[in-house]
Amino acid sequence: MRIGVTQRVEYINEYSEVRDCLDQRWSKLLDVLKMTMVPIPNSLSNVENWLDVMKCDAYILTGGNDLADIPNAKNVSIERDRTEVALLKYAKTRSLPVLGVCRGFQLINLFFGGQLDRVSGHVASRHTIRVCFDQDNQFMSTNVNSFHNWGISINNLAQDLIPCAYDEDNFIESARHEKLNWLGTMWHPEREVKFKKLDLEILRKLFTKGYT
Repeated sequence: MRIGVTQRVEYINEYSEVRDCLDQRWSKLLDVLKMTMVPIPNSLSNVENWLDVMKCDAYILTGGNDLADIPNAKNVSIERDRTEVALLKYAKTRSLPVLGVCRGFQLINLFFGGQLDRVSGHVASRHTIRVCFDQDNQFMSTNVNSFHNWGISINNLAQDLIPCAYDEDNFIESARHEKLNWLGTMWHPEREVKFKKLDLEILRKLFTKGYT
């Protein structure tokens, strides 16, 4: 299975370079799942044509870079925003699975008309959340990493998205689309020292069986 993975953009002034960057842990995580990673460039003139050629089975929108629409955004990348919005339109038209992580989840929420909330204490920290990815609505507690300044309150979650996890302040930590096989998480599954069984199960189900 081929998984298209988006990349953050870094501006290296010392070398006058604009770099697409991807944490090596993504390739390690997908290797554990026996899936092939296909990094997606942010400099494409025609995103749809490139995606047609690469023929990925699913996509991951990774973290990093503030979205340009966020107030007082820092380290933004207009070309990345453009690439990822085009990817979401492409995946939506073809009903392809999408995982949005942190920024990726934020973008999915905005894509469907939701909004974001400023949060504090969520950068380089860990906290307990309540999660439920099954139909029986039985929530369980788990501890996750956190690397975001912007979250999603229940009132600002897009109407098309169904909550799957909450943090201790009742902010949304995960949600899935009601019809599409799309899922967002605010935590980073790739950043765990040892990949968690729950994260591996979530990704495996999303990319093979689906949550819809």
